[in-house]
Amino acid sequence: MEVSGKPRDGGTAATAPPPWTRLLRRWRPAYVPIAWKLAFVITTLITGGMTLLGLVIIDNQTELLREQMNTFGGAVTQQLADSSKELVLSDDILGLMVQVTNLESRDSVLGAAVYNTELRPLAATGLLPPPTLLVPDGRDDARTSRVIEWEPSPAQGNEREIMTFVVPIRFDSVTAGYAAVSFSKRAMTQALQQTVQAVAAAMALMILLGVAVSVYLGRRLSRPIHNLMDASRAIDSGDYSYRIQERRDDEIGYLIEAFNSMADSLVEKRQVESVFSRFVSPSVAQEILNNLEHVTLGGKHVEATAVFADIVGFTSIAEKLSPDEVAALLNEYFTYIAQATSAYGGTVDKYMGDCAMLIFGAPERDPEHRFHAVACAVLIQKLAERLNQQRQQLGLFPVHFRIGVNSGLMLAGNMGAQDRMQYTVVGDAVNLAARLHNVAGQGEIVISEILYQAPDVCERIVAREAGSIKLRGKSEPVTTYLVRDLARPYRSTLEAHLDAVLAGRGAA
Repeated sequence: MEVSGKPRDGGTAATAPPPWTRLLRRWRPAYVPIAWKLAFVITTLITGGMTLLGLVIIDNQTELLREQMNTFGGAVTQQLADSSKELVLSDDILGLMVQVTNLESRDSVLGAAVYNTELRPLAATGLLPPPTLLVPDGRDDARTSRVIEWEPSPAQGNEREIMTFVVPIRFDSVTAGYAAVSFSKRAMTQALQQTVQAVAAAMALMILLGVAVSVYLGRRLSRPIHNLMDASRAIDSGDYSYRIQERRDDEIGYLIEAFNSMADSLVEKRQVESVFSRFVSPSVAQEILNNLEHVTLGGKHVEATAVFADIVGFTSIAEKLSPDEVAALLNEYFTYIAQATSAYGGTVDKYMGDCAMLIFGAPERDPEHRFHAVACAVLIQKLAERLNQQRQQLGLFPVHFRIGVNSGLMLAGNMGAQDRMQYTVVGDAVNLAARLHNVAGQGEIVISEILYQAPDVCERIVAREAGSIKLRGKSEPVTTYLVRDLARPYRSTLEAHLDAVLAGRGAA
């Protein structure tokens, strides 16, 4: 039997992240301002550069001090060797003692000695390394000068680090002995410490200055970015008048100009959308704007309801009014019809003279488009009744509507030509709605039998059969119904819409 290391679901086994990664994700802030990032980067660069520079300076200073110490110590020891040459050859121990004593009396000298060739002291004073340190380790030539760094025992004093220079005493090519002088490294150490302190102080000052400069530069560099963020938020909230006033002659300046230009374009686009939505219904306008690349002729079959409503006797009314008065009358009533249509989720397809064509169920799908269309027709008639009461009080003639409603399969889409098209619905169901409104009387709503028998309609309206009518192009008579009102449970909503439309507030 094979044993597979893969997960049973066939996927790849997920590797748990390390604990430090989870901890970092937990404590990492969700938002880090760019000013902080810039300040951190600049501070890190300054700190790293100053630290590297300080280390280089300290290293160079250490080498310089050591070289100076070696030069000085070697010169002093060589001087002792030269002055002790004849005294060693003549075995003048007293003279040698005078030499080393005089040399040991100097402040910088801790000890001095003269040794024979077997490294036994002929004259010595002060702190000197143990004899074992004076013996070459086999790698050093005893005839050459050398430096011994050693630490004395606590019993020898407080000195901790001593440098002893050993120089051979040579006469012609013969080594007659050795001269040794001990110096304290305290001066060099103190000088080095002072150098380190001075460099550290300079580094700290430069780092603090760098932090201040980096914070200032970070804020200055990020300020236009924050302005762009504020402008983006303003545009996103709908304030298309927001502009960035700052002017710069760098890349950010070009970005600001591009943003302001984009804002101007958005204002123009918004204005075009607003005007466009006045020529077509908002839902149609939104659908077209959302699919600008796919605006073509054609459509799709949908189940929808069409409503036709026009003014009874409009021709005789128009003869009594001036063109401006006719336009004002139509605009007033078409405004009410648009609000009534919106109240029940419908769309104004078009205005044709004094007739308005309304669609329910397209372009936005509405499962209750049949009932909403009939309810809208009742609302329009109720509006006409209320408005006529107001007109009669003002001594004006009444205005009555006749409405036809029908539902069925329709073709909804863009109709017309490639260079001029219109979103609408066509089909036999639409034609029947138009014919029903033609046979309707003053203040009547005529619907087809098919629409009335729909389960979501017949139980929610008050209607009576109006008989059958013979229509041209129809082989069979069409049974019609007259709608009087909505059923009682739905009248309160209708009255709310009616009051809202008359108050000029529209309806949700």
